[in-house]
Amino acid sequence: MDTFIYLGLLLAGFAVLAKSASTFVDSAVRIAEILSVPKMIIGIVLVGFATTAPEFAVSVQSAYLGHPEIALGNAVGSVICDDGLAMALAAVTAPSFILIDGKTLRSAGSFLIFVCLVTYAMAWDGTFTRYDGMALVSLLAGYIYAVYRTEKKRRKGLNREPTAVVDGSSPASANRPTTLKRQLLYFLLGLTGVIVSSRLVLWSSINLATAFNVSEVIIGLTVIALGTSLPEISTCIAAARKGEGEIAAGDIIGADILNMLWIVGVSSVVNPLHVSTKVINFMFPWMLVIVGTMLLFMRIRHRMEKWKGLVLLSLYGIYIVMTARLFY
Repeated sequence: MDTFIYLGLLLAGFAVLAKSASTFVDSAVRIAEILSVPKMIIGIVLVGFATTAPEFAVSVQSAYLGHPEIALGNAVGSVICDDGLAMALAAVTAPSFILIDGKTLRSAGSFLIFVCLVTYAMAWDGTFTRYDGMALVSLLAGYIYAVYRTEKKRRKGLNREPTAVVDGSSPASANRPTTLKRQLLYFLLGLTGVIVSSRLVLWSSINLATAFNVSEVIIGLTVIALGTSLPEISTCIAAARKGEGEIAAGDIIGADILNMLWIVGVSSVVNPLHVSTKVINFMFPWMLVIVGTMLLFMRIRHRMEKWKGLVLLSLYGIYIVMTARLFY
């Protein structure tokens, strides 16, 4: 009976987590627009960080509560899920194929591979220290700054239309403080929902693992990773079906970078992660295989076609089976 209760709480936690993350993302974007923050910053910083809020909340709390395998498994498993499932489903459900921007792929894709190799090297001895975590967060800050500088140079020569000055007595100006307060309220409600529901997901997952005698590695790499990746999965499929596949591709690469640098970094700063080298040498090679395959497919003719999506889905299926066989 307790098993069904834990399962019900897990599903309820995922539902609240998805809704809270959606509210968090929407309010973050609207706040940035109200405050006239550049769209590039919205996309890279606010939306990127907000869409990975479920992974962040679950992993950081897992690390703090002394469950490092769930913390790291969720982060690495989310990368595998994003590439092997979300990007694959986007390619399969797209009307024709997804075009890939070659220049963006060369820069962001190369950096993603670099990040995956760096984190694997740090994890080689089975430990992410606080110094490792600070190095990863610093690397992310440097990357965001480099992207900002590149975008600023690109825009420098563009002619911009002068922005109309809004009179202080206009309706838009009068409603702005009220609208900002409302969005700040939604932002806080969404953030609270993410934190509370992630704690529920973590608690019910641990109890389910105990009830079925399943290791926390499997729970982190599969169930929690899949649940916390729901925002990326839904965003990718929706974007692909609307013919905006490039948004899906950019979202996935950005989320992967954040999972490695932001989520693993902060989790290990909160509490050093000590994980079995057997687990490390399983999850990281699989991550490199699936990430590398996705980026290779993107490079071939700079498009993601249905057959490439099916190959990625097959790899993800093999990964799930291997996870169960090795750790169950």
